[in-house]
Amino acid sequence: MEVILFPNPRRPGIGMRPKKEAQRPLLPQHARLCPVLEAGSSLGALVYPSLAKNEQFQIGYEGEGIYQFGYSINPTGAKWEQLFTITYRLAMGAIGMRTEDVKLMVPETPGFKDAARTMARMFIAVDDLGTPAGAVTLRGAFNFQTPPGWDTVYSSVINQSERPIAPALVIRVETDWYVHDSEFRYILAPGETISASHSLPVGQVFFVPREETSFRDGTEQEITERQKTSKQFFDEKAANKIRTPYGLEYSPHYQRKSRENNKES
Repeated sequence: MEVILFPNPRRPGIGMRPKKEAQRPLLPQHARLCPVLEAGSSLGALVYPSLAKNEQFQIGYEGEGIYQFGYSINPTGAKWEQLFTITYRLAMGAIGMRTEDVKLMVPETPGFKDAARTMARMFIAVDDLGTPAGAVTLRGAFNFQTPPGWDTVYSSVINQSERPIAPALVIRVETDWYVHDSEFRYILAPGETISASHSLPVGQVFFVPREETSFRDGTEQEITERQKTSKQFFDEKAANKIRTPYGLEYSPHYQRKSRENNKES
């Protein structure tokens, strides 16, 4: 299946391309040797922000409808320097205007505050702040167009085990006809912050067919056959084991069978 990539129209040409990644470095070794977990991690593709290697940003929720965005650069590779922050204050009860207060950490030049507000919108969807309370929406560096009949599902990065983990809203979009920008909405608690950098993914996408799934009960013959093949698989798995230098024992049988089946197809 071929999916067409389009760069972020607000900042084209900057940011890593989406990619599959089976590894989650902070998982323990015995989890990394699990082929079905790695296959789950590499489902779809990781999506990265529109940031260069020497850029990063943070967005935090302070509670009571107040959010703070900060943008930093590392021009020499030795030290991060914050250029500006923007404090967003939402109207209480959703009535009234949102305020955006820009604070510069560099000498002010004409138009720089407006440029800072524009730059923040390259990375976050400002109009989505606070929907629901604590929500922040991060933009990806690339958008997707799927083949006819296929949708794109947008979620947080799956199989991330390190804490704290902000909950995310998962959406499914008919990207074969709808021009949707890659956006990932996280829900922060008061005091929480999300950071983004060039090589840190902001979310993960999966491509799924729109065809409806139907279910039927297995026949007696099918149930018997499945029990037979299940016993055969686990007997072969038990007979094929490897011990790591650290004493961990695991079986590569599933991975070998998967490769054999993929070669045949």
